[in-house]
Amino acid sequence: MPIELPQPIADYFEADRSKDCQAIIRCFAKDAVVRDEGKRHVGHDAIRQWKAGVDSKYRYAAEPIAIAADGDRAVVTSRVTGDFPGSPIDLSYRFILSGDKIAELEIGL
Repeated sequence: MPIELPQPIADYFEADRSKDCQAIIRCFAKDAVVRDEGKRHVGHDAIRQWKAGVDSKYRYAAEPIAIAADGDRAVVTSRVTGDFPGSPIDLSYRFILSGDKIAELEIGL
């Protein structure tokens, strides 16, 4: 059963499914921060490079399966399947929103 996500988060996962890097960038505030695989990416240019790198390194699909609140964060658990070691895996996508944009995203276990 699909879960109901705040619009910026739903837009992020939709853009991720379509591998549309420009649509993903539009989900983020200009000074947004993404933390993934032990690295920190700040701003649209860095996030664009991060996303292009991830998409060239792995073929994957992330399907949100649960959402919870953790203080000011929305924590989305997603089942991620693809051509990477350990697939499938459930990852936590921790979002902080600022209006209709993502201000921060941290991806991890």
